[in-house]
Amino acid sequence: MKQRPIFAAAAAVVLTSSILAGCSGGKTEQQAANAGSSGNTDTKQEAPKSNKPVKLDVIETGSGLPAPDQDQIKQEIDKAIGTELNLTVYASGDDYKNQLNVRMASGNFPDLFAVDRAQLKQFAEQGLLLDLTPYKDKLKTTVDFIGADSLKKGTQNGKLYAIAKSPQIPYNTFWIRKDWLDKLGMKPPTTPDELLEVAKAFTEKDPDGNGKKDTYGITGGKLGAFSPVFGAYGTGSPGNFYVKDGKLVNALYDPAMKDALAFIKKMIDAGAVDPELLSNNSTQQYQQKGIKGQAGIMWIDWPNVTKDEFVAQIKAVNPNADWIQLPALKGPGGQFEGSWDIGATPGMYAIPKVLEKNPEKLNKVIELLNFVSTKDTGSALVQFGIKGKHYNLENGKVMPTDLMGKEVGYSWLYQFTGRPEMEYLFVKFAKQAPYIEFANKQPRIQALNGFVDNPTGYNSADAQRFMDEELAKFVYGKRPLTEYDAFLKTLETSMNYKAYLDAATKQLNDLGFGK
Repeated sequence: MKQRPIFAAAAAVVLTSSILAGCSGGKTEQQAANAGSSGNTDTKQEAPKSNKPVKLDVIETGSGLPAPDQDQIKQEIDKAIGTELNLTVYASGDDYKNQLNVRMASGNFPDLFAVDRAQLKQFAEQGLLLDLTPYKDKLKTTVDFIGADSLKKGTQNGKLYAIAKSPQIPYNTFWIRKDWLDKLGMKPPTTPDELLEVAKAFTEKDPDGNGKKDTYGITGGKLGAFSPVFGAYGTGSPGNFYVKDGKLVNALYDPAMKDALAFIKKMIDAGAVDPELLSNNSTQQYQQKGIKGQAGIMWIDWPNVTKDEFVAQIKAVNPNADWIQLPALKGPGGQFEGSWDIGATPGMYAIPKVLEKNPEKLNKVIELLNFVSTKDTGSALVQFGIKGKHYNLENGKVMPTDLMGKEVGYSWLYQFTGRPEMEYLFVKFAKQAPYIEFANKQPRIQALNGFVDNPTGYNSADAQRFMDEELAKFVYGKRPLTEYDAFLKTLETSMNYKAYLDAATKQLNDLGFGK
């Protein structure tokens, strides 16, 4: 529900299964050879006619799936397209990876399964995934639904190996206590300098009127709390790739980065920032500081401020508390709320290569993907449930019934190609619609990290840890910014970041970014 942090250069998922580690020279290679030996790439081959439902085995992460005889979404899909769908979900991401690795290594392939970028790269290189490129025409409904940029997310070396879900939208903005502004006679800040002025006032001028100096200006989660400041300086968050002035840029090498870091240091030096900001490891930690009236500005998603349960908590502390959203700050580099990774996806699904030897089942998987991508039938079903039971249409608008939340709250598990995010949220969170729309409309730098794979030998976790530690030193005055270039040199050599930069640049250029 919330925007994924985008400070990581590219999230690396390390497959630790010993079974998978042994695949390269063992059974998996044989499975790959077998899977590819048929040479059956004729996408026009018709499946044998059969009146029996086609059994499909689908696996992914998730929770809340009811038993099949209580699963109304499954029953409706089976009835609509002639399947006997067997969906298995794993609540733990680690459990899912282990189960998927075991099945891929043993040749017990699911017919459709969720993958992350690391799994997509590895399984594609092992020849275990079906190249969907020749099937684009058959998948036209799906392709039209998810959009052209989503297709790039499932691509490896020019071939389409996975269907990425349709894009989500950004949720985060700066939120500020308007009642505190009013008490101090101040206006909502519109620039970084005004933000600093307000944050200092919230720290020093007793905005809650309790006679104690016990409040701070800004709280948030690590340097992500300053995303709009980076944006105002015209740079993405550290490690982001984006196109600037027609050229592909990594934010660490954007000249504006040092200026943004210097301004953040100025805010911290002024005492206007939550001193625990770097140790806030969860949204709930800084959200509660805002709710309890300990800070008056936080960069956070709308659900954590406007959902009924949090509104009640805010009002319980102070009935007059009034949180409002701030538009993106205007700064020397423009006006951006921060970065938004257009390469990120809430999920991707792949089909095993071996399925090309079973055209009846393959065609049915394609039919399933197209069905859940069809606006008035399958897509509506997996978003809202059964028409006339879980929702009604009034003048073309979806009106939920009481049964929607009670009976089909799990329907998202069947959204294999995603959903039209704004339409969906407006139905599910009608009361919060103005906040949703406000957050979505803010201008943002389009980061591209979600399209990037980690090259062999690059440990993104180690590099990210080093990056976080050194940037924290710069903004807290533990290391002078005059040593910034030396920091980059160490990152490139000791952390192999240069190899990552080169690989990412080639990959993004190949996808048409920055060329």
